[in-house]
Amino acid sequence: MKLDPVDISGASSAAAGVFEALRLAIIEGRLAEGEPLRQDEIARHFKTSRLPVREAINRLEEHGLVKTQRFKGAVVAGLSADEAAEIFDFRALLEPEIIRDAVPRMDAALLAQARADYAAFDASANPREWGLLNRTFHDGLYSASRLAYFREAASSAMDRIDRYIRAQLVLSDGMQRARCEHLTILEACEAGDAQRASELTRAHILAAKNSLLAHFP
Repeated sequence: MKLDPVDISGASSAAAGVFEALRLAIIEGRLAEGEPLRQDEIARHFKTSRLPVREAINRLEEHGLVKTQRFKGAVVAGLSADEAAEIFDFRALLEPEIIRDAVPRMDAALLAQARADYAAFDASANPREWGLLNRTFHDGLYSASRLAYFREAASSAMDRIDRYIRAQLVLSDGMQRARCEHLTILEACEAGDAQRASELTRAHILAAKNSLLAHFP
């Protein structure tokens, strides 16, 4: 099981720490689709009992990242092409509205951080970082939005699709295109053009969807 060493002592509870560590391992692709989540092994890894591990796995199942299979128990959930397309379409409804709401509330500090996040994404040559850097860029822009429920739903949708996005960036020309599209979204935000930022975000999500489906396993 490909789990990085994680100190869960700072988490609000052992279950929360295990949940976050497993969530990251799944969305980053270190735990592959169909891989079993053995409670005893996970408990030993985190030096905790099985109870918080069971709670964490139940939460992961609620988020759609884990499913229970007969005779195998809990395994990492995968997506069909149709399910992936639906999640992208859902994001294409939510995220343009989030950024439209956010743009008028973006201050100089937020935009400066967004520019730094863009630069980090643009400069990275490490495919393992791409998913996290992509997420950091978008989340930073969305953070000014008051649409908390929209943001939570969009984040959950990203959890389901993140590992596929990283694969798409690696297997296609997606990284170069994403760099260009991120820059145009950022420039629209810096110009205070909420409508253009919204339209560009929607186009960006749908382009990623089409690229992913063309390379879907």
